[in-house]
Amino acid sequence: MYKATVIIKRRPKILDPQGKAVEQGAKLLGFNNVKATRIGKYIEFFVDNKEKASAEEEVKLLCDKLLANPNMEDFEFTLEEVK
Repeated sequence: MYKATVIIKRRPKILDPQGKAVEQGAKLLGFNNVKATRIGKYIEFFVDNKEKASAEEEVKLLCDKLLANPNMEDFEFTLEEVK
């Protein structure tokens, strides 16, 4: 079994309205040095598979088909074996 950790981020050229809202809120609170804020998604789940290569392929397909928007987002993931 493997624990998958997935990070999904908007592509750099795609506007990030949540990031802009955080920057504006930071400025209102007096944090004037906060710049280029990007908000992403962090997802954890377990893959019940004995073979790492097969688990990697399953996670990649899940990200491609469900978790990330292929037009706007990029993703990266790690797998950690759980015993």
